[in-house]
Amino acid sequence: MRIWGKVLGAFFGFLLGNVFGLLIGLWIGHRFDTGMGLQSGFRRRPTEAQQAIFFHATFSVMGHIAKASGQVTESEIRVASDLMDRMRLTGELRTRAQDSFRQGKAADFPLRATLAEFRDACMGQRDILRFFLEVQLQAAFADGEVPQEERHILQVVAEELGFSRFELDRILAMAEAQRNFFHGQGHGSGQQQWGGQQARREPSRDRLKDAYQLLGVNEGDSDQEVKKAYRKEMAKHHPDKLAAKGLPPEMMEMAKQKAQEIQSAWEMIREVRGIR
Repeated sequence: MRIWGKVLGAFFGFLLGNVFGLLIGLWIGHRFDTGMGLQSGFRRRPTEAQQAIFFHATFSVMGHIAKASGQVTESEIRVASDLMDRMRLTGELRTRAQDSFRQGKAADFPLRATLAEFRDACMGQRDILRFFLEVQLQAAFADGEVPQEERHILQVVAEELGFSRFELDRILAMAEAQRNFFHGQGHGSGQQQWGGQQARREPSRDRLKDAYQLLGVNEGDSDQEVKKAYRKEMAKHHPDKLAAKGLPPEMMEMAKQKAQEIQSAWEMIREVRGIR
């Protein structure tokens, strides 16, 4: 939280104009603090250096997680390749991403140093750091479950990015629910939209439970609590907000998909509960 603009503005405003000047100075200081906040971290269009750090960290850490339990599986390679496709990486950029993935598999890969460089490059923007962590969970869940060795790596990733173990466990649970909600057995395709003509049937108990977990709430929570959680998750993952905080344009498609998944879970819960 930035307050020095307000403090200095109020101080000098009071010297120049007593209480009225204090209020004007406070307002000007608030505008200054807000402007500084918008300018911190990644810019709307990251520099080439920032983008290079983002891409290298994304794919090298993903390679490190994939290698943690021993042999890198075809599923894990497919997840990385699909991510490159969604980011529309071609030519030199795709080659760099592939090289980063291979570097991450090395036994002497500097995991903490790579994460620290990434964290510093994005100036601690928490929503961006969380988005990065969620991307890494895709590699962890590539084979349907997260082995203990990969959980250990994820704990290091979370720690370096400033997330507690409790927060990691919560994000893991939400990611698992997301996977089950869209790709679990009997759940149908992730392209299906709840509330459309194809989805007017009553949802299964398990899928409804996954929808609640995806939003980070319980079935026993009130309508107001569920709605608040939905809005909070959308605020964290809204593509425009992530773009304003510096998410590289190549990753916007993933942000849009995540927002759509949150929306789909909310629509299911809203319809079942009859929330308007």
